[in-house]
Amino acid sequence: MKLSDFNYELPEELIAQDPLEKRDNSRLMVLHKQSGEIEHKHFYDIIDYLQEGDCLVINNTKVIPARLMGVKEDTGAAIEVLLLTRKEEKVWETLVKPGKKARIGARISFGDGLLVGEVIDILEEGNRLIRFEYDGIWEELLDRLGQMPLPPYITHALKDRNRYQTVYAEHDGSAAAPTAGLHFTEELLAKIEAKGIRIAKVTLHVGLGTFRPVKEDNILDHHMHSEFYMVDEEAADIINETKAAGGRVISVGTTSTRTVESVAAADGTMHAASGWTDIFIYPGYQFKVIDALITNFHLPESTLIMLVSALADRETVLHAYQVAVEEKYRFFSFGDAMLIVE
Repeated sequence: MKLSDFNYELPEELIAQDPLEKRDNSRLMVLHKQSGEIEHKHFYDIIDYLQEGDCLVINNTKVIPARLMGVKEDTGAAIEVLLLTRKEEKVWETLVKPGKKARIGARISFGDGLLVGEVIDILEEGNRLIRFEYDGIWEELLDRLGQMPLPPYITHALKDRNRYQTVYAEHDGSAAAPTAGLHFTEELLAKIEAKGIRIAKVTLHVGLGTFRPVKEDNILDHHMHSEFYMVDEEAADIINETKAAGGRVISVGTTSTRTVESVAAADGTMHAASGWTDIFIYPGYQFKVIDALITNFHLPESTLIMLVSALADRETVLHAYQVAVEEKYRFFSFGDAMLIVE
């Protein structure tokens, strides 16, 4: 399977730079994967496509203000550090720009010395391990000094950092938002539950590996980075009971999908588990649990569009993307949504 098989033309002006004033006012493309039929709705209409006995799987990870702007202690050179994964209490795997200024032993000061980091190792792909020194509570310091790690294609400043956070975000740990969930409001979720749809909460801390460009021409040569997940007994039971009763399991986002499919046994049954997953879902994958998917419109040649193309075939997905471009849907993190159903 070639990387170019997942390419499409996207006018730059369709990349959403700002969230809508109301989360659930986004447009919603409903793609019926068997027939290829496409409907144009708004996100608040999603409830019309959910049935009593269904289950929504949501990712309740919380984005941390992981972008830190600092200066190198000896030269005063500006350095940007993006926190990726916590390795020990005060040690993080990070992405540093410019990397050439961050050799082992380099010390970086943030907030006039409120926080100081020392590069203690350089990993295979150039990421840095940084040990931080500080007084006080890490989370409070990060909240004070850090910025939300918006993707590079978003050039506008974010006025309200909560808009890059789902309303159900709970567990700190992500370097990027599970963006399909950004469309939900508390009111819409309450209506969904009142209709008899159960909600299973899972956690996958989104790392930059999900969004790292695929560079190999043969996608099978691409290596996914590991991300930490947690599925508790309650979520596993809800999913198992939904399947046993003949209901559909509808995943909110690619991260929820990867979590559930990582944990499920070969027969589709779920159990409580936590750990690291590097699951790579692309066409030919046989889904064990997920029946339908709520997702955003993803970057060309990304692992995310490959996952979507595994649930609905590639030609159907690329045609839907072409229609989305023609209809001027908004793309990527702050963009519109797609629901893929039978």
